[in-house]
Amino acid sequence: MTCFKLAVAASVLAATALTATVSAPTAQADTGADVFLTMLGDSGLGGIDPATAVRVGEAVCPMLVEPGQNMANVASDVADALGRPLGPATVFTGLAIQIFCPRAVTALTDGRPFSFLG
Repeated sequence: MTCFKLAVAASVLAATALTATVSAPTAQADTGADVFLTMLGDSGLGGIDPATAVRVGEAVCPMLVEPGQNMANVASDVADALGRPLGPATVFTGLAIQIFCPRAVTALTDGRPFSFLG
């Protein structure tokens, strides 16, 4: 299980690195949903209905703050919701965290529980 947690943390960090490679924003500001959908496509996770992708992506942050939840549990729930294998669902989850709840990236890498309150 420890190896799996390390793999999940590595996926989150890889998703963070992917953000750094995304091109500069255009003159018109993108919404978080637009950025998320672009990042999904750029990471090879196309073929997901955009409305479903945004709905599931936005649900990741609230799932993370539920008692007893962790990144692995949330990725598993995402895999079920999307009907995708755990590997791609883990990348999806990392991207969703990065876009919809970026404070969670710091909390996860520091080994602290994530909270919307601080």
